[in-house]
Amino acid sequence: MRSVPPALAAHLATGATTLCNAWRITRRDGLVLGFTDHDRDLVVEGLGFKAAAAIAGSESALAAGLAVTGAELSGALSDASLSDADLAAGLYDGASVDILLVNWMDPTQALLLRRGIIGEVRAADGAFTAEIRAVSDALNQTRGRLFSAGCDADLGDARCGVDLAAPGFFADGAVAAADGALRLRVDGLDTFADGHFARGRLAFTSGANADFATEVKSHRREADAVVIRLWQRPPFAVADGDGFRVTAGCDKLFATCAGRFANAARFRGFPHIPGNDFVITVAVPGEGGYDGSLIR
Repeated sequence: MRSVPPALAAHLATGATTLCNAWRITRRDGLVLGFTDHDRDLVVEGLGFKAAAAIAGSESALAAGLAVTGAELSGALSDASLSDADLAAGLYDGASVDILLVNWMDPTQALLLRRGIIGEVRAADGAFTAEIRAVSDALNQTRGRLFSAGCDADLGDARCGVDLAAPGFFADGAVAAADGALRLRVDGLDTFADGHFARGRLAFTSGANADFATEVKSHRREADAVVIRLWQRPPFAVADGDGFRVTAGCDKLFATCAGRFANAARFRGFPHIPGNDFVITVAVPGEGGYDGSLIR
């Protein structure tokens, strides 16, 4: 049972309250930020909660069990500490959020209502919406290995063992022309076969997006240029001449592991397990030694 501080309980009992909501966000890099839907800044438990970002929260419901009962946090990207670039760069992905009820007339009267994790974040037209997932949502995540035909390792990690710094598995290039935010015509990849960098990782090394990285959706030659398409929009406009480093990708198939990376011995899947076609096959008399009789 949640314990309400005596002073706040007495304030609630008056029937005429001066309450507001506050959100304490702790990013994975350790930075702690505070925001409130009150019309002026507050200091709660030694942390400043800013009102300038026009933050607002949706209705929050709680239920027994492990069902997802998340809420949403939305607001304007108007504060220097809450920028479109930081959201796009993933700095708030997986951040923890404390939802507080605060008496703005006496901020020492504060109650922790709920604790959650930031999930999906959407930003557009100077505003953002962030999903707040319950801490128990972590229990719904897959843990351990999966029994599947495809590899469950990430290319280049310790379980995979492929050295992505080895020649042929990476390339340094530059943007020749940006056809929108997600389609780039590039220089420096002419010697690589189509698809070599698909599902790989592209990290900008210069320009406004330096240090930003995202997954490659596709890589192929189109007409007279090599074109790379990205899954995620860079936080800033991509300019001609921006440098990048891109690493090879993997489709998790055994043939790719053995043929492209010569890494069959460390393949982390089960390529020979029977698939759905095998499961639905019907035994035919005379095939495979089956004579049509029932085993009793």
